[in-house]
Amino acid sequence: MSRTAYVNGRYVRLDEAAVHVEDRGYQFADGVYEVIAIKDGHLVDEEPHLQRLVRSLGELKIRAPMSNAAMRVAMRELMRRNRVRNGMIYMQVTRGVAPRDFAFPANVPSALVMTVRRMRPQPANAVEDGIRAITIPDIRWHRCDIKTVGLTAAVLGKQRAREAGAYEAWQVDRDGYVTEGTSSNAWILTEDGTVVTRPATNAILSGITRRSVLELAKANKLQFEERAFTVAEAKAAREAWITSATSFVLPVTQIDDRVLGNGKAGSFTLKLRALYMSYATGDGATA
Repeated sequence: MSRTAYVNGRYVRLDEAAVHVEDRGYQFADGVYEVIAIKDGHLVDEEPHLQRLVRSLGELKIRAPMSNAAMRVAMRELMRRNRVRNGMIYMQVTRGVAPRDFAFPANVPSALVMTVRRMRPQPANAVEDGIRAITIPDIRWHRCDIKTVGLTAAVLGKQRAREAGAYEAWQVDRDGYVTEGTSSNAWILTEDGTVVTRPATNAILSGITRRSVLELAKANKLQFEERAFTVAEAKAAREAWITSATSFVLPVTQIDDRVLGNGKAGSFTLKLRALYMSYATGDGATA
């Protein structure tokens, strides 16, 4: 079965889907995006993702292409046409098509593209053994809270991780504090059992999975702090993990050349992952 994409109001074959060469997303990275996980036909944290999309559009003064209600209908129709019950949906909104000029064009409709695809389940060893993360300088701009399609720094960081045989790269600011991964939020568990993750300022993207995990921590009376932590503190941590819409909660068992604990996923991280997966599939946990 050929895959179907959504392009500016039309459902088209993926191999025929296209946008104009003067689309401002292509020429200026003048656009935003969202990724929503699909579990058993259910869009995980759908409403917070759509709310964040609206916020990102507002911060860049891009007109929303449609209402959230219409977006929900289009997403479900795209899932139905592609017969995807477990995977992810990607949506991208740009300022639209106009002759190349840095200033905003007048009276130009924004452009919306959506695709959906299946995702393979994470290998059991990625959860049981954890993943390796490397640390790199954070070279991004000062509005990381906006989920823009300008991802050059993330691309370079992810490539460095791949070349080092790692899964993720944790970006580090000029003061030596971890900001976040190239496509995930970063977490540690201190020796005294406190969950720590960086607060959601303009230095990081406020991850939707991050938000849900914090809500689960509150609901389960887990001790946590939203504060910055250094690379040295991360390497001395009892446990560490990342969160994202596609990685869910994934243990980190090595940072650079430092192995955490016994090199296997810690019991706390596995418990937190189980809580989140139960929440994501609607099996009773709340966030």
